[in-house]
Amino acid sequence: MRIAPFETEDFYARYEFTSPHILSVSDCETVSIAELLELAGRSMADLGRTRLSYTESRGHPELRAAISACYEHVDAEAILELNAPIEGIYIVMEELLEPGDRAIVLGPCYDALHNIPEHVSGNVEYWMLEPVEGAWALDFDKLDALLRPPTKLLVVNFPQNPTGFLPTEAQFFHILERVREKGLWLFSDEMYRGLELDGASMLPSAADHYERAIVLSGLSKTYGLPGLRFGWLVARDQELYGSLLNRKYYTSICPPAPSETLAMAAFEARDKLVERNLRRIHANVALADTFFAQREDFFDWRRPQAASVALVGVDVPSAKEYCHTLAKEAGIVLLPSSFLGYDDAHVRFGFGRESFGASLAAYEKHLAKGD
Repeated sequence: MRIAPFETEDFYARYEFTSPHILSVSDCETVSIAELLELAGRSMADLGRTRLSYTESRGHPELRAAISACYEHVDAEAILELNAPIEGIYIVMEELLEPGDRAIVLGPCYDALHNIPEHVSGNVEYWMLEPVEGAWALDFDKLDALLRPPTKLLVVNFPQNPTGFLPTEAQFFHILERVREKGLWLFSDEMYRGLELDGASMLPSAADHYERAIVLSGLSKTYGLPGLRFGWLVARDQELYGSLLNRKYYTSICPPAPSETLAMAAFEARDKLVERNLRRIHANVALADTFFAQREDFFDWRRPQAASVALVGVDVPSAKEYCHTLAKEAGIVLLPSSFLGYDDAHVRFGFGRESFGASLAAYEKHLAKGD
């Protein structure tokens, strides 16, 4: 059965590596291998000694222990390393869903979180965040209406891509209560956990508080290391864990040895990596505050509470056409909301790159020409 086009990745494949001004990507500024090892107090020789042999399919025991230390009630036996975070989305959806099974997905969202369960079950509905004055909000009455039989799975993503929304702790635990009452599986994408802004507290992990939660995380966003393609799943249900491991045998078998060496370095340098990414995001969001305040007639700005992204309303007939034209004619890349399961009147901004200020200035100049 054919799967839906992956519009976000196809769009970036077309423009990201050839356009000078990237304003919409969700990752943070990367570091080189040498910089990462230096931050971790390691040398290039450490990487050079890594043997290019098969590795343990579950992941290196020491690395899984380091990952489990990020949680309160998760041990290393619940950690399954991935060759890329998206591998985790694929094997979980393939394992949990059968044709006809109903999944509810918090939207708008990264294409894969909707398209993969839709591909497997053919029965997916969105629970959409609601735009309110200057922010986004959850509608729990709508969630209750959606969680009807034969719903099997709820998919959430906090901190949320593309909106930068972060629920309160009370709202988060209310979600856990609802899925527990109905005996549902919960897939919790926590790729941006740790990128809370303006003093917001980090949410607990779903894996620490719900036995039927499967958590996805990795090094691409919060750590700013997307080139490592390193991620992990947390699954405390050991029967499910064994089934996911079996599916991993069919996708990638085991993690690459160099990636595990560098991932261990990333955990040793965790605080430094996260601190520099948060500092950069805060600075870039402050630039965005000024930029949008000067153009309230054209943009509808909802400041992110967390993560490295925000979804911004734009006064154009079609955001999709606008983004393609902007990339082709001005080399400025914004992502249209229609790729993320939303309307055609918003674009995603990303605040994690060092080049954000210069790219925003180029966009300002482009808009001034239009005026």
